[in-house]
Amino acid sequence: MIATAPIMESPKTTSATMAGELAKRLSVASLVRANEPLAKKTTLRVGGPADVYVEPASEADLAAVLRFCNERGENFFVLGRGSNLLVRDGGIRGVVICLAHPSFGAVEIVGEQIRCGAGAKLKQVSVDAKRAGLTGVEFLEGIPGSVGGALRMNAGAMGAWTFEVLESIRVMNHAGEVLEKRAAEVPSEYRACTLLRDHIALGAVFKCKSATREEVEQRMSVFSNKRWDSQPTAPSAGCCFKNPTTIPAGKLVQELGLKGTKLGGAMVSFEHGNFITNDGSAKARDVLELIALIKAKAKAERGIELHTEVEIVGED
Repeated sequence: MIATAPIMESPKTTSATMAGELAKRLSVASLVRANEPLAKKTTLRVGGPADVYVEPASEADLAAVLRFCNERGENFFVLGRGSNLLVRDGGIRGVVICLAHPSFGAVEIVGEQIRCGAGAKLKQVSVDAKRAGLTGVEFLEGIPGSVGGALRMNAGAMGAWTFEVLESIRVMNHAGEVLEKRAAEVPSEYRACTLLRDHIALGAVFKCKSATREEVEQRMSVFSNKRWDSQPTAPSAGCCFKNPTTIPAGKLVQELGLKGTKLGGAMVSFEHGNFITNDGSAKARDVLELIALIKAKAKAERGIELHTEVEIVGED
């Protein structure tokens, strides 16, 4: 979902000036904005603005953005569809890159392969697979993210993981060079892909198997019903904490009696203890305080150190 450049000091210039200078380096099809609000671009609906927000129109434009940041010593951050993400109220300094342009969103079926751009929606991948009679990616249907985000976080659901069904990955390093790697060559772990800490996902090839459309629809229906029977519909970032080895995080929060606990506009979901929801008025600080409260109680009462699964970025 995300990647960052090494932290360096930014030149003193206005966001509008920086956006204007960056826009001159890119094709007219690319979108560049200054002081862009990020709350509306995350599923939790909180967070401050990006100094500069850019949607490159091509790999060449993406490489140009990276060169711009490297030359100026600007930080950059790669944003997917904003799930599994908490942006602090002060927003993000430097350049936020989002691969939302249609050129990064293609989904192509070739035999039993699904070839996708990093900006493709996971729901679209699963739906196109169903139409083609391919099984293996049904679990992606309910994850509100992009292919790039799923690769970055090795997204999983219903007992399946992204890298389990991956054949190859296409990436760009921070110098703007494009590489292709087989999935077996790329280390992945629970909620992480180490390669994408210093590379940006451009696309992927998923390996599937043939099945009838009815079989795929049935699996997707089972997954969807299970998901919506246990997860809140209110805005959230998804699961807040990684599961400890001894107990699922949601069950732990429930046993601690924290379901329904509210701070400002943020609340621990009644439906699932590992979700923090936004009633529409929450600030990032409300969510952060609620996270701190849960972690403190888990440590004090059960001796368990909880670690956030949601990625926390930006400034207070």
